[in-house]
Amino acid sequence: MVCALGAAVCFGTATVLQAMAARAAGAQGGGGGEAGVLLRALRQWRYLAGLALDGLGFVLQVVALRSIPIYAVGAALASSLAVTAVVAARLLRVRLSPGEWGAVGVVCAGLAMLGLASGTEGDRAGSDALRFAMLGVAVGVLVVGLAGGLLPERGRGLVLGLAAGFGFGVVEVAVRLIDSVAVSEVLVNPATYALLLGGGAAFLALTSALQRGAVTVATAAMVIGETVGPAVVGVVWLGDRTRDGLAWLAVLGFVVAVAGAVVLARFGEAPVASGGEVEGRGAAVR
Repeated sequence: MVCALGAAVCFGTATVLQAMAARAAGAQGGGGGEAGVLLRALRQWRYLAGLALDGLGFVLQVVALRSIPIYAVGAALASSLAVTAVVAARLLRVRLSPGEWGAVGVVCAGLAMLGLASGTEGDRAGSDALRFAMLGVAVGVLVVGLAGGLLPERGRGLVLGLAAGFGFGVVEVAVRLIDSVAVSEVLVNPATYALLLGGGAAFLALTSALQRGAVTVATAAMVIGETVGPAVVGVVWLGDRTRDGLAWLAVLGFVVAVAGAVVLARFGEAPVASGGEVEGRGAAVR
């Protein structure tokens, strides 16, 4: 659980650092559109530090997924929105409403309940059918992401956000389905390709969602997609359980933490206005 929370801190802090770098790069001028802004941002230490934190966060996420149930990791990762909100309030001087501060507290309370109730990871290895199913979901997310511009404007952000969430969820499940890191076994394991394709497809879908739909809707949908689905897979097919007699507390903690994260969904992406206000959340998550 410490690793899962550490990953959330890394992801949430990286978002703000990358937002600060993007704002500074945009203020420098120089043209080149979004590509030019990105190239200028890559020359700033804040953006590079954010990328390093993203990498560290992914490593911590993998460690957590190999140690505790997926539902606990998913809820912890969703709490990165709370981290982003708090860090943005400090470094970007974003004003959080009383309701948003309350949502941060709700997320913390939900994670505390999960920490008390969650047991060890399930002891089931997962079937080949599940591995191929994850690969199929990853392909589906890629198709949705590529077709983002063709989707009806109404509901586009919701669909793309859910697709991104499912893609990130595939990554969470796939980590558990890779039993051996031996090259000969990794290369023939469908879960390996599900992980790679799911992560890339999720990033594509999320980017399309944030460009073409409402940030809040897309991020809220993503949070739901990357937490609920993987949690169900972990419990039903991988044997994830809670501590004896505390299943109710785990369910309550999961719902509370995810609900708090959804309230903070405006911090899901961070184009920063010239006046210093954060319009959404910083660079793309995970």
